[in-house]
Amino acid sequence: MVNHTNRQRSIKSPLPQTGACIDHNARWPGAITVLRHRLIQWSPCLTTFARRTLLCAVLSNPTLGLAASPSSTPTPAAPEPTFSLESVLNLALTNNPTVASAEGTIEQTRGHQVAAYTYLNPSVSAHSGRGNIRDMGQFDAAARQSLTEFNLTVGQPIEWPSKRAARQRATEAGVASASAGLAETRLNLVADVKVAFYDLLLAQRALTLAQQNLATVEDVDKAVRTRVRLGESPQFEAIRSGVEVLKANQSVTRAANRVRVNRVMLDTLTAGSLGPSYAIDGQLHRVGPGFGIDILTERALTQHPTILRLTKFVEQADHSLEFERQARIPNITIGGSYWREIGREAFQGGLTFPTPIWDRRQGEIMAAFGSKRKGEAEFLRARNELIRNVSQHFQDAKTTADMIEVYEKGLLKQADEALRIAKFSFQQGASSLIEVLDAQRVQRQILLDYAQAQFDLSMSLALLERAVGGAL
Repeated sequence: MVNHTNRQRSIKSPLPQTGACIDHNARWPGAITVLRHRLIQWSPCLTTFARRTLLCAVLSNPTLGLAASPSSTPTPAAPEPTFSLESVLNLALTNNPTVASAEGTIEQTRGHQVAAYTYLNPSVSAHSGRGNIRDMGQFDAAARQSLTEFNLTVGQPIEWPSKRAARQRATEAGVASASAGLAETRLNLVADVKVAFYDLLLAQRALTLAQQNLATVEDVDKAVRTRVRLGESPQFEAIRSGVEVLKANQSVTRAANRVRVNRVMLDTLTAGSLGPSYAIDGQLHRVGPGFGIDILTERALTQHPTILRLTKFVEQADHSLEFERQARIPNITIGGSYWREIGREAFQGGLTFPTPIWDRRQGEIMAAFGSKRKGEAEFLRARNELIRNVSQHFQDAKTTADMIEVYEKGLLKQADEALRIAKFSFQQGASSLIEVLDAQRVQRQILLDYAQAQFDLSMSLALLERAVGGAL
């Protein structure tokens, strides 16, 4: 009995090694779970020593542990889809409802054009009934006293040729105006997508800078706390560095929220085609426009879709005014009829036209004239606005490009060098925490200003393309 007790004690002695084996293989939790399940099934057939020995042997073999549970391998997350500017533009032009609305307007005006070229339908009138002879006296008792009578009348309206031609020309101008409206819609959508795309790029850049700033502040905070712990710096510097870490964390949170908001805005322009989670790949502009302002202004005044649309709108209003003036001459109807009555059969022809005595379309002519004047005023306003926009966005792009050149030639390198010297001096004990934080704050602000200048240039170029009427 005593020997049996000693034997059990000697068997229990490897337990600490088994525990060490479990900790060593903690990276295979799926294999451990499967093994425990198998041991529970086999427990009636194994002794305590055998179960523990088997557990340690399996856990000490990584290959065996992984093979025991193939389903425990974590599935890698699917990468986010990445979209370039061109792919985002294609999705927006394909799925945005404003483009579909402009295309519907073209179909509507083409329907009016088809109706303008269609001839007026003829009218057919037929009457029939039973007729009796009355007040004719008694001639012959065998003569027929009643007969079925009927008549048929056919009329064809004829439109005044000048009125018909004016209506046709008005609908043709309407189709051209709607086509220019589609080009204008696509142009505005492209500009909106580019601005939203560049805004998201700027937000991502700001998030990256905020994360880099957080890493730098955390490194400084570790160094400060080490100095405080060694008694080389006062406790106040540790508190100050901790506050800077909290501020940097808040900056990262705000930058991440801005990225999420801008991502939703860009996805909205594509009618949800990008999805809730995606990434973009692109660069902000660094070079200004390559054409002079005179060339761009002339191009805007001759090729811009808004100018073309309003020109065709004024032309359509002019033809509509002519149509209303010609409509004072009414349409005529040429007709013929056949009559079959008791004792009479006749063929007749005639001409019908309304007499414009009371209504001479004074109201319609005034409305058409007012629409024409409104279109001419809108054309002049749009023309002046295009000239102003081309000049403004061109000057903004040129000024911002010069500013970017200043950043790239000196400010960026100087800010990086100042931060490097301040951090080195702080590590050597030659400068204080305030100097490091100031240098780090200046360097981060310069990087943000540089990114903002690139965004301003990209936005100015996008708006300049909208003002010019196409790609530069």
